[in-house]
Amino acid sequence: MRFINKYKILVISFFISFSVQAQINFNHYFEHKTLRFDFILTGNKTAQQAGLLKLHQEPVWGGPVNILIDPFDYGEYMVKLYDKKDNNLIYSKSLSTLFQEWVTTAEAEKITKSYTNSIVTPFPRNEAILVLEHRNRENAQFEAFFRMEINPESVFIDHSPKQDHKITKLQYNGDPSQKVDLVVLAEGYTSDEQQKFLQDARRLCDSLFSLAPYDKHKDDFNIWAVHLESKNSGTDYPGIDKWSDTALNSGFWTFDSERYLTIADYLPIRDAIWNVPSDAVMILVNSEKYGGGGIYNFYAIGTADNRLSARVMAHEFGHNFAGLGDEYFDSSTSYENFYSLKTEPWEPNITTLVHFESKWKDMIPAGTPVPTPVDHSDPGKIGVFEGGGYISKGIYRPQDRCLMRDNSLICPVCQRAIVRMIDFYCGREQK
Repeated sequence: MRFINKYKILVISFFISFSVQAQINFNHYFEHKTLRFDFILTGNKTAQQAGLLKLHQEPVWGGPVNILIDPFDYGEYMVKLYDKKDNNLIYSKSLSTLFQEWVTTAEAEKITKSYTNSIVTPFPRNEAILVLEHRNRENAQFEAFFRMEINPESVFIDHSPKQDHKITKLQYNGDPSQKVDLVVLAEGYTSDEQQKFLQDARRLCDSLFSLAPYDKHKDDFNIWAVHLESKNSGTDYPGIDKWSDTALNSGFWTFDSERYLTIADYLPIRDAIWNVPSDAVMILVNSEKYGGGGIYNFYAIGTADNRLSARVMAHEFGHNFAGLGDEYFDSSTSYENFYSLKTEPWEPNITTLVHFESKWKDMIPAGTPVPTPVDHSDPGKIGVFEGGGYISKGIYRPQDRCLMRDNSLICPVCQRAIVRMIDFYCGREQK
């Protein structure tokens, strides 16, 4: 990618010799605390770069301790941590960001913009190298564009406690390192509405765990409700000039899309969960309006009081938790050429057929035509149905109807992706 070249000189010698361990000894390399890396992504459609804001030490590490190298190759960014002394890769995690979505909009052709982001890793015991990579759109490979040394004893790592918010355990099933820790954040709930927040959180979580495959994996989750208090109820509605003073400053009309609900500044989210184990973040907004948003390993966000809120939140959680892509192709978005048809999308439930063997080819019956014609008499049929990823031609989905397209149930291909992610966070071998 064009913006990568000037950074390669910084990291090329570093990548010449290191060994990737099949299994990392957590206690040898890490403390059971969190290293938080706050940074800015800034740029436009043709170039971007990252800049450090601050490093923090946080008191809790709730992620896996026996699977430390990301097995999925999802997302648009990848953070890697190397032990400085022996050059071993000791941790990696992929994610996507709101900035990465913005650069696919028409506005990114006209201006340069910045978004705040935060990534966490286990806290290293010894000096380490942190590398941030971005996926090259042309070849779909990750390439490094930021590198820095981490001295865990540096006086510039912020150890200060953040605000203590009330935390309610909605469900606790065991050691966070062996469970999926789902954190539900209150957004747009005043101090007098915290009981409503708990009721809403329980209702939407109950709905999520009534769906397959979550229904069979409820015991694999811990659920934490964090009580953020807002001055005003609701959220921002820029399109109708209605604004609220809320804890996380959420709002609709993201990228001029009325129903796209997001939070542009990620740092207050991370501040809110500084002392709670967190593998996935669900933000519950006190509003009746239809809409939401979900970004892989970033957050899922949705409203509480719309009649479709439960299904919307399950859809957005599919993006956030399992890296599922949108399967619809007949609704307008602000994205332009979001996917390259020359490469295979990283999302497990859509394909350009460039490397279909890496997707659900093993799940379709022999002799299934490609593309697969829609058969309304067999809505559960798994095949290769054209249309998905916001375009009608060249991208394919595994089932005609799925929650990632509309308000249907979760299809078997998406269910498998979800179960694989649950197994990862619970420290189980991938199937």
